[in-house]
Amino acid sequence: MVSKIIFLGTAGDSQVAGKQMRASGGIILQIDELQFHLDPGPGALVRAAQNDINLRANTAVLVSNSSLLNCNDVNAVIDAMTYGGTDRNGVLVANNTLVNGTEESKPFLTKLHQSFVERIIVLNKGQKLAIEDIEIHALPTIHPDPNAVGFKFLAPEFTLVYSSDTGYSKELVKEYMGADILILNVSEPGSEKAEYWLNSDTATRIIQEVNPKLAIITHFGIKMLKSDPLYEGREMQKKTNIQVIAAKDGMGIVPGSYAARSKQKRLGGFKKSGTGGLKIEEIREEPKQESNLGDLGQEPAEEESEKPKNEHQKHLDF
Repeated sequence: MVSKIIFLGTAGDSQVAGKQMRASGGIILQIDELQFHLDPGPGALVRAAQNDINLRANTAVLVSNSSLLNCNDVNAVIDAMTYGGTDRNGVLVANNTLVNGTEESKPFLTKLHQSFVERIIVLNKGQKLAIEDIEIHALPTIHPDPNAVGFKFLAPEFTLVYSSDTGYSKELVKEYMGADILILNVSEPGSEKAEYWLNSDTATRIIQEVNPKLAIITHFGIKMLKSDPLYEGREMQKKTNIQVIAAKDGMGIVPGSYAARSKQKRLGGFKKSGTGGLKIEEIREEPKQESNLGDLGQEPAEEESEKPKNEHQKHLDF
């Protein structure tokens, strides 16, 4: 089976999603026989059907943060992939806020739908797991949700980074290194102020430093649409000499075409567990260290920054 990235939606703010100027169903990542559904926002079920995506084939649903555009349809997708819980199926990999909530907000994931999947794994920044031969790292972000994460996928043939929603920091760039394909949520054009999101200028800096084979921009806000993502992407490509694609709803990309070689390093010392025939290597916490992501939109001091501090790991067992 050919690996593929399918964009079920490219909306990046409430105005764009609310009017469905761009869809907001998330991203499907197919690697061999595995299927990952990233950030299923509003309309994920409809957009999946329109793009001939069988949600029953989902190996795992991954949710990076508790924003509506990233998690609104997580319960609906779980319901669809498990036939309403009559056939427990798949894995949910999510940040802590979605599963356990915070002092200010209740968890978005319902207790009922927690019982529908075979396993729930709360993934905090700096932690990692493997499903079959796909290694997944949780990356730090600058976001109002303190538990928000990005994802790095290390597959046998390519390495892919999905930034999710985040502001710019030089420390984040270090986490993206080694990516063959870089998917960036670029909500604003040019140098437009974007406290918790990337704009074209900060995305350009990331692409220049990471030097991927391909960069894809998505998650467009209303100002980005007015400026035209295609134009912004072309300008970024001119400045970086790296191919930059502005995602469109329903667009498919074959990642193997942009792979250099496998950079995957197998995880060691993990407890292996079976989930419906899947081999899952559980999370290993890294040593707790202080983190300095710098001021929002600013580069931190030149001295070497320490790795992000991990939060206490939580699991839900049934």
